[in-house]
Amino acid sequence: MRNLLLAISLLLVRPGISQVTADMSAAFPVIDGLYKGYAARNHYPGFVYGIVADGKLVYTGSVGYSDVGKKILATPSSDFRIASMTKSFVAVAILQLRDAGKLRLDDPASVYIPELKGQQGPASDAPPITIRHLLSHSAGFPEDNPWGDRQLDVSDDSLMRLVKKGISFSNSPGIGYEYSNLGFTLLGYIVQKVSGQSYEDYITEHILRPLGMTNTYWEYAKVPAERLARGYRWLNGGWVEQPMLHDGAYGAMGGMITTIEDFSKYLAFQLAAWPSRSGAEEGPLKRSSCREMQQPWTFNTLNTQFSYYPGGPACAVSSAYCYGLRWSRDCKERTMVGHTGGLPGFGSNWMMLTDYGVGVVSFGNLTYANAAAINMQVLDTLVRILGLKPGAVPVTGILEQRKKELLALLPGWEGAKESGIFAVNFFEDYFLDSLRKEAGAVFEKIGKVVKVGEMRAGNNLRGSFVIQGEMGSAEVRMTLTPENPAMIQEYHIRLIGK
Repeated sequence: MRNLLLAISLLLVRPGISQVTADMSAAFPVIDGLYKGYAARNHYPGFVYGIVADGKLVYTGSVGYSDVGKKILATPSSDFRIASMTKSFVAVAILQLRDAGKLRLDDPASVYIPELKGQQGPASDAPPITIRHLLSHSAGFPEDNPWGDRQLDVSDDSLMRLVKKGISFSNSPGIGYEYSNLGFTLLGYIVQKVSGQSYEDYITEHILRPLGMTNTYWEYAKVPAERLARGYRWLNGGWVEQPMLHDGAYGAMGGMITTIEDFSKYLAFQLAAWPSRSGAEEGPLKRSSCREMQQPWTFNTLNTQFSYYPGGPACAVSSAYCYGLRWSRDCKERTMVGHTGGLPGFGSNWMMLTDYGVGVVSFGNLTYANAAAINMQVLDTLVRILGLKPGAVPVTGILEQRKKELLALLPGWEGAKESGIFAVNFFEDYFLDSLRKEAGAVFEKIGKVVKVGEMRAGNNLRGSFVIQGEMGSAEVRMTLTPENPAMIQEYHIRLIGK
């Protein structure tokens, strides 16, 4: 299928972070080659993918069939079951209800599911299971992917019968990560108990519709037949269609069915939480709550031998679980947030570089298709080909003010103690004679000042700038105090070139 350059504005462009690039088209042929080559090597019947940047879906592509038997081509409008990518929608629902004052994350889950009362784990000193435990896969339930993936259509009554019989725990709650589909199924049940709506109706009304996700479903029988992707296994050199389960209680952990075009709107909404800023809220969940759900809450793994490419150099990656999301940070200090999905017949992944304002999403209709591996390659490739840089932290007024005041004192430091810009510790940690000598030597080596660079903020109260001279340059770094107004507590100057 011919690749499309889309301009679907979601009005979620991120103030304070520069646009990823004015023209990403140079990377598109390379990205197509990565995705299509990966699909061919791994026998995907169909594979669809998209790139989201600066609040919009900027590129999509596809290969193969959504329905092999009927030879229906897979497209960005095809509806794929996205499995555990569903979990973050449940987390958004829980945080919406929390923000509305209808529940607290540290409430025992038994407040909303009385059948859990008294079920605290395998040891008498185990704490009660909380909503936060369920959100972060730390409730002490065992990993249950093979079993859970076959439970989508189970009824609420069957779910409650299972809970009443007693849950088998692998650990005490709150001491570590273990992936639990049952945990997110119980969160879906809590959404129902608190909101008075089924989790499907609540998420549709409060998340999908506000985002304009009009081609997203819970029940596969409701998807137009020509758009529904069928799931397959690769067996004995051919694709074997897999049965699809109807919607039910376990759909909260993995039952959503959506398109690349629809999901890109959700991805853009999650990206739009960055950076922290003033101004009106744009999405169905507060930006601060989105950032909260994207934070690492339960450590998962450290992979020191990870490589983006087969045979490539190792780049250590640490991983953790958030609230319905996965978090990782690599050896290049890039933070990635998203989630995988896998069921019999399907595999999917979405991933975003929150500091760069870019994300990717891909769906395949092959059992447990590993879409995460290729998405990580694609993000790394985008950064390298386009030379993408993390978005600059906005410079606060107080940082800019202290920069100007400090510059007025350099290099002689005359009147520094009387200036009123330094914290009480400063002249106990730094001595005027040494400060004058150090700055004087630096300014002598760089020569006449020809330009002072812009402040580069590390955060609201820390930053650096470059002083360019005729013969070289120097960098000045400073950190401000927590008092108001913030004062200079730390200062450094160093030569950076001639």
